[in-house]
Amino acid sequence: MKHSLSFAIVSLVGVIALVTLAPQAGAQEKKAAGMTMSALPEGPEWQKLKSLAGEWEGTVPADGKAAPTRVEVRVTGGGSALMHVLDKDTPHEMVTMFHPDGKRLLATHYCAARNQPRMAMTKAPAPDQLAFEFVDGTNIQPGDTRMQRLVITFKDNDHHDETWTAMDGGKEGPALTFSYSRKK
Repeated sequence: MKHSLSFAIVSLVGVIALVTLAPQAGAQEKKAAGMTMSALPEGPEWQKLKSLAGEWEGTVPADGKAAPTRVEVRVTGGGSALMHVLDKDTPHEMVTMFHPDGKRLLATHYCAARNQPRMAMTKAPAPDQLAFEFVDGTNIQPGDTRMQRLVITFKDNDHHDETWTAMDGGKEGPALTFSYSRKK
C-alpha cells in the first residue's frame, strides 16, 4: 500500500512538473533558436472568427438549385492565422487565410480565378456579422473577376453563412451565400 501511494505521489509530482515546465521549455527553445514571438492581438472579432474552426457542410445556390458545399477551417501558425479551405480536393478548391495585422483583421483569398484579393475587416452591417472589403491583391488586371467583399453571419455555434461578392468586368456581381452547418 505504501509503495502504491508513493508511486502515485511521484507520478502526480511528475505530471505537475511537466505541465509547469513544458511551456517554459518551449519558450527557452525558441529563445535559444533566436526566435522572438510577435504579439498577437486577441480581440473579440478574432475570437469569433476562430470559433469557426472545424468542418462544415452546406449548400450554395447554383443554376437555380442548392448545390452541396463544404469548408474546413483550422487555426494554424501558432494561433496567428486561420485557414479556410472551401471545397477541398475539388477543381474549384479555394483557400482564404485570415490573420490579425495590428488591430485589424485581414483575409487573403486564393481564388479559383487565379488571383489573390486581400480584404480588410470593415464595419459589419449587424452585430452577429464580420465583414471584409477589398483592399488590394496580386495577379489582378483591370476588369478581371475578383472577390470584393465577404460577410460572415454567425447564427449559432453550429451554423453560419458566408456571403461572397465578386467584381467582374469592373462591375459588382450578385452576392452568393453559402449556408453551413457544423459537421458532427
